[in-house]
Amino acid sequence: MLQLREPFEDDAAVSSLRKYIADGGYEAGDRIPAERELTARLNMTRTTLRKALDALEREGVLWRHVGKGTFVATQREARSTNALTELGRQLTPFRMMRARLAIEPAIAREAAVNASGKAMAQMKLAMERAHSAPNWSDYEVQDDLFHRSIAEASDNLLLLALFDQLNQVRRAVAWGSVTRKTARPASDHSSFAEHEAIAEAIESRNPDAAYEAMRNHLRSVSARLFEEV
Repeated sequence: MLQLREPFEDDAAVSSLRKYIADGGYEAGDRIPAERELTARLNMTRTTLRKALDALEREGVLWRHVGKGTFVATQREARSTNALTELGRQLTPFRMMRARLAIEPAIAREAAVNASGKAMAQMKLAMERAHSAPNWSDYEVQDDLFHRSIAEASDNLLLLALFDQLNQVRRAVAWGSVTRKTARPASDHSSFAEHEAIAEAIESRNPDAAYEAMRNHLRSVSARLFEEV
């Protein structure tokens, strides 16, 4: 069963990242360096950096666009981020997963109708990188990219925006710490086969199969977190 975690308390990491942004002269709309560069410059682990990024995103200082990078938020983006963050704080992880189950299978169905060759290539690249991820943190980045590539494959800007908002709310939910028994996902990690089933259904132009494959995947994820959804 999932155990809720306490809010991130590492003020030193957040302060270091905030100071780096201020001293670097980054302004609203500017993209800050990639995580690999930031970990070296700030002398912190990727896990600590991501928690600091999460904290500043919750404050509305930053916003993250999966696949494009992290940006200094404009006033409008900050207001939107704050609203979504507040919504995330009011949601339980169980309700968050129920929302994903309601929305993401429908997006996968649209992807099966509209996916381009480029969209499929992005999907497969995220899958390949997830398979070879050296740790859980890197796997989760690629998992995020895989799901967003499906939203992009829908070829519907409204569905893509809806997915991005859903994902932003998800990051604000207090998920808790999941105990990992290995340093990285095992080769038979269930999500690998589930992702492949989703991608195959989309590439085969089978909307119903894509819907069911995504639903089965999210139910599998939910079962690991909450025993069953």
